[in-house]
Amino acid sequence: MDVSLSNWDKIVAKLFDSASDIGLKIVMAIIIYIVGRFIIKKLIKAVGNLKSFKAMDVTAANYIVTFIKYALYVVLIVSIVALLGVPMSSVIALIASVGVAIGMAMQGSLANIAGGIMLLIFRPFNVGDYISTGSEEGVVKSISLVYTVLTTLDNRRVSVPNGNLMNASISNATAEATRRVDLAFDIAGSEPADKVVDVIMKAILTCDKVLGDPAPQVVPIEGVPGGIKYAVRVWVKTENYWPVHAELMSKIPVVINGAKLAKPAAQIKVIN
Repeated sequence: MDVSLSNWDKIVAKLFDSASDIGLKIVMAIIIYIVGRFIIKKLIKAVGNLKSFKAMDVTAANYIVTFIKYALYVVLIVSIVALLGVPMSSVIALIASVGVAIGMAMQGSLANIAGGIMLLIFRPFNVGDYISTGSEEGVVKSISLVYTVLTTLDNRRVSVPNGNLMNASISNATAEATRRVDLAFDIAGSEPADKVVDVIMKAILTCDKVLGDPAPQVVPIEGVPGGIKYAVRVWVKTENYWPVHAELMSKIPVVINGAKLAKPAAQIKVIN
């Protein structure tokens, strides 16, 4: 009887020691989580207050903050799991398995996320730029983790996957401070080239938004049936591109008609 009680006492003592050990680990894990969460918040706030960080684009800053935040939480959780006595090999294997499963299920989304990160690194455009991707064009309203949102000229909102943007040719119409307006007019070959250039140049010089440097150009570029094609090339500030385009398209035909410059004769097709 004494032996049985002795064995029972040993079992109870072992259970008590185990419970005490587990309880202590749980308490320590809770303390580490609370302290770790507090430290993470302070670190994120400190990063946000850095001068170099404040000078960054808002979208890029949000990306970096989110990445740092989740990375620190992963480190915190792994530390807590290790404290509770779970073998790290099992934790690593579980993380790898979950990562593979998530990667297989979210291939498209992960490609878009990777595309968003690459867009922030290489910066082919910024919020407010007018871009063309081949299939869509418009003003960039936002660059999110998965999509870039454009507003078209007719005020439609288009969400373009970032992965598609990274694999497409992007034309940025507002990246530079100046742009060139290119127009072309066909004039009869019988008209003197000097006269044509002089007439069109006078119309160009009445447009005050046209820049003087580089100087405007009116040059014959190729022959057309019955005449010559003249190219009109003027440089403007980027924000004045369309106003100048519209103004010249309204003024130049008027001065051409006013100077009675002949147009190429209409070609008659002979059907055999």
